[in-house]
Amino acid sequence: MSSGDLTFISYSVLVLVGRGGASAHDLVQMMRDGPIYHAAAPSQYYAEPKRLERLGLLESSREPGRTRERTVYRLTDAGVEALREWMAEPTPLPRVPGEPHVRALAADLVGEKPVRESLLAMRAEIAEQRARLDEAEERAKTIPHREKYLLLTHGLARRFLAAYDDWLDEVERELA
Repeated sequence: MSSGDLTFISYSVLVLVGRGGASAHDLVQMMRDGPIYHAAAPSQYYAEPKRLERLGLLESSREPGRTRERTVYRLTDAGVEALREWMAEPTPLPRVPGEPHVRALAADLVGEKPVRESLLAMRAEIAEQRARLDEAEERAKTIPHREKYLLLTHGLARRFLAAYDDWLDEVERELA
């Protein structure tokens, strides 16, 4: 297997499976609990563990669930080694994601007022994401072996939200 067989979603699944294992449903729930981190459609989080198992990076077992049996995936030694190899690579600077900057560029085509109104509507979602991060930080306390790392991640997410808040202040001033 080459590292070309693995994508960002592959590594995300390996990391989310973590020490304790997880079902595909658990992975999707983790992504829904932290939508600011969404990296893929839920269907990918259902399909990717099966592919990673075929590659020998995960193994699965059937375990009782709330209403029926579920498949729980666990990291193999090869899965941990794949993560180690990935960590040896430099982290690339992320691209600026999403629609906001493209919408700002549309102002000369559709007018500043509708662009301003559209962009400033993001403030409600930013507030919602902050509340979800508050909840996620509380949940992190229940996972002692990952608490420090979850809090680091949530801190970065808060900085992204703060950057968007600052940018929206600028949009509000410039497109008044």
